[in-house]
Parts: sequence; structure tokens; C-alpha cells
Amino acid sequence: MCMLKKHYLTLAALIFTLLPVAAYAQGLPAEVVTVSNSLLDKKISAVGNLRANESVMLRPEQSGRIEKILFTEGEKVEQGKPLFILDSSVYMAELKSAQASVQLSRVDYERAKSLLSKKVGSAQDRDSTLAQLRVDQAHQALAQAKLDKMTIKAPFTGYTGLRLVSPGDFVNQGESLVKLTDYSTLKLDLKFPEIYLSELQIGRVIEIQVDALPGEVIKGKLSAISPSSDSNAHNIEIRAEIPNNDGKLRPGLFAQASLLVDQQETVVIPEQAIVPKDGQFFVMTVTEDHKVNMIPVKMGQRRPGVVQIIEGLSAGDILIIAGQIKLKPGMPVTPIFVDGSQKENATAKQG
Repeated sequence: MCMLKKHYLTLAALIFTLLPVAAYAQGLPAEVVTVSNSLLDKKISAVGNLRANESVMLRPEQSGRIEKILFTEGEKVEQGKPLFILDSSVYMAELKSAQASVQLSRVDYERAKSLLSKKVGSAQDRDSTLAQLRVDQAHQALAQAKLDKMTIKAPFTGYTGLRLVSPGDFVNQGESLVKLTDYSTLKLDLKFPEIYLSELQIGRVIEIQVDALPGEVIKGKLSAISPSSDSNAHNIEIRAEIPNNDGKLRPGLFAQASLLVDQQETVVIPEQAIVPKDGQFFVMTVTEDHKVNMIPVKMGQRRPGVVQIIEGLSAGDILIIAGQIKLKPGMPVTPIFVDGSQKENATAKQG
């Protein structure tokens, strides 16, 4: 019985000795990813309010009574469409009178010209009748212009607002009638610090977000740059065009904008892979023989959850992204690829 107990104790001691060796040889598991190059955008941000592409308050150039209203509030109207017709009876009478005068003056002129060709009339009579014809034609053109102004047309294609008058109202010259707005394309005026002047270029992509459409990013382009900088605030104003063919946006909305000024291919890694130590920053990588290696790195731009690495890493390195507190340089590890790159590496090696 004693011999059997002694045999069990010896066997247990042997197993206890061998297990740590095997575990140490395999190494602790470590979550890793394969470093790769990514496109990193450099953006500058600003805020502003959206403006309509075109917006105008329609007003009559002459006083008169509104005879007809030819649109519905909120309707899209084409350029040149009549919107208001004012009572034009007085101007119509003036036009007819002017037309009659022109007709009579033309007859007088033709007669004087005919008499002169037969050497019966004088050149003075011909010139006088021609001058009178020109005067009467000018009066006719003036009467026609006054008559035309009694019909108020859309100066551009857009949407009508809420009208401020009704049929039968007498409106004075310059009185507000209705607002016409074109928001098929919107404008956004922004101000950026003047240090970015060299990076502001016509045609650059700009992205905006509005509270009315949460989570949606809308793209436009930079269309104009102010020719001068604000000497007090030291910023420069730009204008962007935002397409709005679907009509989701409206003038006056508050917008948060970011302008893409540069794009470069660089190494970007998860932020949790950074190990701060003694005022410096390090990362842990896995060598070809599955051992930990600590490397100092120089960081660049930061983004939510990621950071740019300017020096220290290159594409293809195996980077440890979790559990660094348990690891030390030179320790063996078992890499666990959490980004699926292990299969890609194996396939590349077989090829």
C-alpha cells in the first residue's frame, strides 16, 4: 500500500513539472491583427446655415388691383410662368391709342417719301414725318412695357411660398406679394482659419450633416473662395454648393460641415494597441518565432478609436492589440488573429 502511494506521488510530481513547461513553450494567447495601410483623410470642420440657390420676394413695379392669381402656394413654377395679373384696362387703352398714332404717322411718312421721290414734296417734310413716326413708336413701346408689367412672372424656376395678398386686393408699387425660392441646389457659406488657404481649392468635396436628417451625410463641393481674408478674425470665407434634387434639405437649416483637404495612404492601428511608458509610446508585435517585441512608435493624427503611426510600424507586422499588461518583451505567445488575416497570410504563403 505504501509502495503504491509512493508511485502515485512520483507520477503526480512528474505531471506537475511537465505541464508548466508545455504551457510555457506554447505561450500565452494574444489577440493580434496584421498591420496594413489605410487611406487617412485630413478634414477641417466648420458650421453654417444653408441658403437657397435663388430667393426673391416678388413685388409689383406698378400699382393696381389684383385680377388673377395663377399659382398654388408651395407649387413648383417654371421660369416665365405668369403668377399675378393686375387690372390692365387703363394701360391697354394707352397702348391702343399709341398704336393708332403709329399707324397714322407711318401713313404720313410714306406719303412724304413718295412726294419727294416725284420731286413734289420736300426733304424737310419727309424728315419731319419720320421723326414723328419714331416718337409715336417710342410711345407705343412705353405703353406696351407698362402693360407687360401688369403681369408678374416667375424670374426663375422655383417654389412659391405663402402669398400675402388675395384676388381683388389693391397693391402699391413695391408691396410684397409672395416669395419664390429655388432650393434644387443649396449654398453654404463657411469660414475657415486663413492657415488653410493653400488647401482650399475649387471642387474639393465637402460633407455636411443636419439635425433634421440624423446620421445622414450629404456631399457637396467647394464652389467659391473669398478673394480676401478677414483682417480681424484671420479667417477666409468659402461657399459650397450642396445638391438637393430630392428636396430633403431646406434653406435656413443649421449644418455641420467638414472639408476634405488631403488624403494619404498610411498605417492606422487601433488605439488600444498603444502602450505608454516613461513619456514615450510603444506597441507590441509578434516576431516570426512567436515572441513579443516592443517597438517605440511616433504617432500622427487621431480618429475615434484609431491612431496614425508615422514611424515604427509597416504593413505586414503582427500587432498585439489586447492583453499587453501580461506580456513582456521576449515572451512566447500564441497569436489569435481577430481580423481574419491569418487565413489570408496562410493562403499567400501556400501560393
